[in-house]
Amino acid sequence: MTQNPDLENLLETLSDTKILVIGDIMLDRFVYGNVERISPESPIPVLSIKRETMMLGGAGNTLSNLIGLETNASILSVIGDDSEGKNLRSLCKTLGASQAEFIEINDRPTSIKTRFLAGHQQLLRTDIEKTDQISPETENLVLEKAQTMIPESQAVVLSDYGKGLLTPKLIQKLIKIANKHKIPVLVDPKGMDYRVYKGADIVTPNKKELSLSTQGMPTATDSDIESAANTLIKHAGIKAVIATRSADGISVLQKNEAPIHLRSDEKIEVFDVSGAGDTVIATIAATIAAGGSYEQAADLANLAGSVVVTKVGTAPIRLGELKEALEHRHIGKEEKTIRKAFISTWHEAEEIVKRWKAKGLKVGFTNGCFDILHFGHVTYLQDARAKCDRLIVAVNTDRSVNILKGPERPVHDENSRANVLASLAAVDMVVLFGAETPEQANTACEILDLLQPDIYFKGGDYTVDQIPEAPGVMRYGGVVDVMPVYDGHSTTSSINKIKKSKAA
Repeated sequence: MTQNPDLENLLETLSDTKILVIGDIMLDRFVYGNVERISPESPIPVLSIKRETMMLGGAGNTLSNLIGLETNASILSVIGDDSEGKNLRSLCKTLGASQAEFIEINDRPTSIKTRFLAGHQQLLRTDIEKTDQISPETENLVLEKAQTMIPESQAVVLSDYGKGLLTPKLIQKLIKIANKHKIPVLVDPKGMDYRVYKGADIVTPNKKELSLSTQGMPTATDSDIESAANTLIKHAGIKAVIATRSADGISVLQKNEAPIHLRSDEKIEVFDVSGAGDTVIATIAATIAAGGSYEQAADLANLAGSVVVTKVGTAPIRLGELKEALEHRHIGKEEKTIRKAFISTWHEAEEIVKRWKAKGLKVGFTNGCFDILHFGHVTYLQDARAKCDRLIVAVNTDRSVNILKGPERPVHDENSRANVLASLAAVDMVVLFGAETPEQANTACEILDLLQPDIYFKGGDYTVDQIPEAPGVMRYGGVVDVMPVYDGHSTTSSINKIKKSKAA
């Protein structure tokens, strides 16, 4: 059990909160491939493109974090009348935004940032964007929608990426509407003059931003942070500063209140700080909307930030991860925990695999029904794990097993099978997969294409060309390893033995 039931209770009420994000949304596009040669035209690498992915960026990443925390999150922004804008709409819908209101502008493209990667090494980033301020006509359109959306919210986040949506005039009008309805306004700030955010409840600068906004005041120590934040509060007319300080944690400064300094876990293995600021402000907004104090909000935000920086690339916090981090924070060093593999969704699995690969670990993958776990299964998994650093086991869902094996199977439901496999020392992750109807392909091709493990293990008397998953694995550069079967051990034979025993 954790030692902070108040924080636990707050996390349980996040699903009741309604939060509005207003700011610069972007489309983050990732192009993955391999580099095997240098161009004969100039000394640059040639990227052989294998796949592309898209995700929400900018204010959209704040939205992603709020949805990951299971709040009812909405967004208001501007986009271009283009295909990228349609992609943003689709991503917001897929993500599960409560409401996504976009003003389409004909002469302004949707902001898109494209990153070209060989493995996990970024070769190039290209930006398509227009950063001049939106027109007064567009300001009025945004304001018109905001006047309806703000009163329905319990917190408003202004996500300012300096792309022209949040003009000084619009910012002040949005803050006045929120203040009128007593709705807290939190700002992820941009630029050097924070007077444009006058009247906001909270701004969340990092150390560098805090220094820039106070004409270069130092921000190295607790006392430095206090001086700079108090100066900002006094001259910018902001009610509170919650400053993120990387390895030094997070600090809360309010007018006429004692400063609060919360430290981060020094043992955190940082992989990528991209998007951590979005995670912090989303967690603060969710906590405040749920009725939490500034200190509680900063505490949970500091914990959430420590989770996302261990991920590879921009990835949102999830409520389950935050609950787990809160619980583990209070486990004493002398206490021992039983090792158990992750039982992950596909998106969670993708994040974890990226983290493993960034560490240089070789990732293996196998799949099956694993209905009644027996000696053959365990030995096979142990042998597979011996050939890789991390082993993923994809388990057929109940419906998938039913299609494959008939109406009497599975014997054990998917959750039971997944948890038994997760308890094996050879297994590092378990995911569920499979067809829902007989017409669908009942293979692991789709999840293999998403996770792209280094080795795909297949047990049985097969040749590689008989395995439906093999072409996809080899296409992205993976290896297919056909493993031997263990005669005399199978789920079917176990079931037959039980039936004969009952009959006797």
